[in-house]
Amino acid sequence: MAKKNIDWSGIGFGYQKTDKRFVSDFKNGKWDEGRLIEDDKVVISECAGVLQYAQTVFEGLKAYTTVDGHIVTFRPDLNAARLEESAKRLEIPPYPQDKFIEAVVKTVAANEDYVPPYGTGATLYVRPYIFGSSPVIGVKPADEYQFRVFTTPVGPYFKGGAKPITIRVSDYDRAAPHGTGHIKAGLNYAMSLYQIVDAHNQGFDENMYLDPATRTRVEETGGANFLFITKDNTVVTPKSSSILPSITRRSLMYVAEHYLGLKVEHRPVEFAELKDFAECGLCGTAAVISPVGKIYDHGNEICFPSGMDEMGPVTKKLYETLTGIQMGRIEAPEGWIKVIK
Repeated sequence: MAKKNIDWSGIGFGYQKTDKRFVSDFKNGKWDEGRLIEDDKVVISECAGVLQYAQTVFEGLKAYTTVDGHIVTFRPDLNAARLEESAKRLEIPPYPQDKFIEAVVKTVAANEDYVPPYGTGATLYVRPYIFGSSPVIGVKPADEYQFRVFTTPVGPYFKGGAKPITIRVSDYDRAAPHGTGHIKAGLNYAMSLYQIVDAHNQGFDENMYLDPATRTRVEETGGANFLFITKDNTVVTPKSSSILPSITRRSLMYVAEHYLGLKVEHRPVEFAELKDFAECGLCGTAAVISPVGKIYDHGNEICFPSGMDEMGPVTKKLYETLTGIQMGRIEAPEGWIKVIK
């Protein structure tokens, strides 16, 4: 089979239809075996639970071509587990974790011509999701659901290098103290759209959300966890019950400790501490790490001494090591890489 005729280095981070997608239906109290289909259109009732009450959860991961030519995904078992926890929180019947991994493998394999070649900086983005598909007019969970997986090739997140971004402290809260901030639900992202559009209009790249109870501690952005480096090279990530448990963040912390020999701390981070950190980054599936150069706090600026012009040295080592593991240049911990072909 031949790769699609795509300008791999020229594509952006957006949706492009591929040949196949996986669909499984939940009816009469159980999930069916699922199937690969070609039709990319979803047909549901105008009163479907997802449309009326936002009953949907999702995941995001990538498929890569490694240096030795294999097609792989990165830690899909953690995506499967997180989707299950997200589903339970929204009263959605969880999709079995083993079936989740099978569905991801089948969908990527069916679209292997869209997996970008090694060295292009591009990858195949994989989006599994579940939504309430049956009609619901009273406020209650739907009776029927669909689990779907689609893929789309995406270009390198950073074109021309990872330049440090500028973010601002948001006046809004991302999540309630005992709400849904710890799960990957569509509703969490919907509420962040107003703030991110406003941030862009004001010349900022992202928002920093503080803890909703006291607004004294760092939480995350609308779509990524924070990662800080102290002046003595300790890697620090914020801990909170309303932060999404990022798979990239957990992987970077392991890499920091076990590959780079750095001290790591996963703990509450006071906003007042930020001025004392040497480096800052946002970590997530899309970019792995986006370096942050400056944080704007209502007229006051916090500038990180290492990382104003380019990715800081420790952040860069973390980025290069994790991407090296994903691309097969560096040996991975056991169980991290799922080989598809």
